[in-house]
Amino acid sequence: VQLQASGGGLVQTGGSLRLSCAASVDTFRFYEVAWFRHAPMKARDVVAAINWAGTNTYYADSVKGRFTIGRDNAKNSVYLRMNSLKPEDTAVYYCAAVRTNWSGSLRIAENEYAYWGQGTQVTVSS
Repeated sequence: VQLQASGGGLVQTGGSLRLSCAASVDTFRFYEVAWFRHAPMKARDVVAAINWAGTNTYYADSVKGRFTIGRDNAKNSVYLRMNSLKPEDTAVYYCAAVRTNWSGSLRIAENEYAYWGQGTQVTVSS
């Protein structure tokens, strides 16, 4: 599975961006997907995750109410809508995917995800 992340850029505080993650397989609808971010001098952390059907989502506390994760299985893609951006949101954002295990719970640990996109830079200026 190959993942292509896009949509990053430079935005001012309070602005919005929409990241997209496109997959190379038609079976993407059977994958859980998460967005992680890696800021300088920090560990890579999960931002949001979504189950295969789009019916269950997870958000890090730092982005709740500002970010929305969603998916379009017909287009083999997942998006991350980011509103009210802050300078502390500056990071390289990665999408990651893993085949669903049908457990009903979302995986949010980095080492649980098997496939990774190349990352897209998000910079929020103050």
